[in-house]
Amino acid sequence: MKQRYLVTYAVLALVWGLSFMVLVRVVAAFGWAGTVSFRALTAGGALLLVALLMRRRLDFGCGWKPLAISGFLTVVMQLAGIAFAAPRIGTAMTAIIVSAIPLFSMVVGRIAGLERLNERSIIGLVMGFAGIVLLVGFPHAPLTPEFLFACAISIIGSFSAACGSLYVSTRLRNTDPWVVTIGSFLWGGVMTLPLILFVPLPTVPGMTDFLWLLVLGFVTSALMYVLFFGLLAAIGPTRAISVEFVVTVVAVAAGTLILGERLSMLQIIGGAVIIAGCALVLGIWPGARRQATGL
Repeated sequence: MKQRYLVTYAVLALVWGLSFMVLVRVVAAFGWAGTVSFRALTAGGALLLVALLMRRRLDFGCGWKPLAISGFLTVVMQLAGIAFAAPRIGTAMTAIIVSAIPLFSMVVGRIAGLERLNERSIIGLVMGFAGIVLLVGFPHAPLTPEFLFACAISIIGSFSAACGSLYVSTRLRNTDPWVVTIGSFLWGGVMTLPLILFVPLPTVPGMTDFLWLLVLGFVTSALMYVLFFGLLAAIGPTRAISVEFVVTVVAVAAGTLILGERLSMLQIIGGAVIIAGCALVLGIWPGARRQATGL
């Protein structure tokens, strides 16, 4: 991997890993539905404004439909899953579930005929899903219906993210990452805006809340997704998605050291098994030859 791609990879991991702490602050003020919608509209609108100020040419010749599909999968479903789950199961555990996205990506790619499963991949998939069982089934806190439901929503969001990444890497591979990011976020924001009628804001947000929303929308979403979609096109979806491993490490460290969150020993083992399984699926375990997936 070229040095500039490594730098992009590292920036994504650090910013997205720390973004979980920002997320819980925003959800407390805007609710999960408001967080997703306002975050997406802020990200798309701010990035569009920056592009206009830079006089950057934006070609939306790809049409509205693929951008709407990308927005639904990578914004509505994924961000809603994270925003709903994080305050209920903790940022550390949410991040570990997000780290399973490469597993889902491999499964979806196989179903779509884009991936071939070998013995290593099958072992990795079995390990990964076994890790999810350990993570969800043996929490430090009591196992309640609300906990299980939040885990399910988070898993569905991660599965949708895998579908979205594969879709973008194939259908929008040659489209400007700025166009993909702006279009996806604006569509995602519009789609989720009506949800606020059913999930109203829990409080009246203050100035600080709006500042955190701006950080979440513009920095961790708009700018980072431009980098991520560019990385997808440059090194392929499987290798790009593997950034979630490092995101998980950063998020778990922040959640335990800064927020004081706790994981049971079986959950820690489950998280390690998920990451090891993903490493097998991606072919990036120590000493292995790195493989670029031809999607």
